[in-house]
Amino acid sequence: MLLALILSTLAMTAIVALRYLAVSGVFAALTNRVRPGYHAKLSAQIRREIGWSLASAAIYGIPAGIVAFGWDRYGWTQIYSEWDAFPLWYLPVSVLIYLFAHDTWFYWTHRWMHRPRLFKVAHAVHHSSRPPTAWAAMSFHPIEALTGAVVIPLLVFLVPIHIAMVGLVLGVMTLMGVTNHMGWEMFPRWLVHSPVGSWIITASHHQLHHERYTCNYGLYFRFWDRLCKTDRGLSENFPR
Repeated sequence: MLLALILSTLAMTAIVALRYLAVSGVFAALTNRVRPGYHAKLSAQIRREIGWSLASAAIYGIPAGIVAFGWDRYGWTQIYSEWDAFPLWYLPVSVLIYLFAHDTWFYWTHRWMHRPRLFKVAHAVHHSSRPPTAWAAMSFHPIEALTGAVVIPLLVFLVPIHIAMVGLVLGVMTLMGVTNHMGWEMFPRWLVHSPVGSWIITASHHQLHHERYTCNYGLYFRFWDRLCKTDRGLSENFPR
């Protein structure tokens, strides 16, 4: 049992690390093509980002490995694989529940990370990326990585979700984590400035957080920023 748990944890760590390297690598290459010279003189920073991110992958892999082990062997979680276990309309609803719950947790822990003492100890690692790059998506101090690593694993014990929708949630998390740190806006202007764009977070919105530090704390949605009056809109000097 212990060996199987260790192997599950190692496997999930490898999956998280490879997913990070693949997705960040693709968007870093896209950045080099769309914005030539953006990564000039950032080699040392990028190496730090990759190093911190791979350390974060190990931290993310531990609870993910426990979940995978428990689901596969003992059915501990609320993850299901039968398409008829719940109505089909519940599939997108479950994704929204997970994303909103994750966004809520992220918003409040992110604000907590900006308290001066904790910022200096932990969150400063992430903000040391100036400017952020696609490689900074998981560039966290272990304390911050731990706060992010527990959310989805906890939710799968509480909220039923199809295994395919778990993959979709993780895909959205990875994609937005990377694209929000690229240093340029990949989504068209009409979408960013549309009614839909006014409620979701893209690079134009998150970049302002890296510029001012005291606003735009959300991960997926601008709901909590708007409700708590910490939304300052989009970065004015941001390539689109």
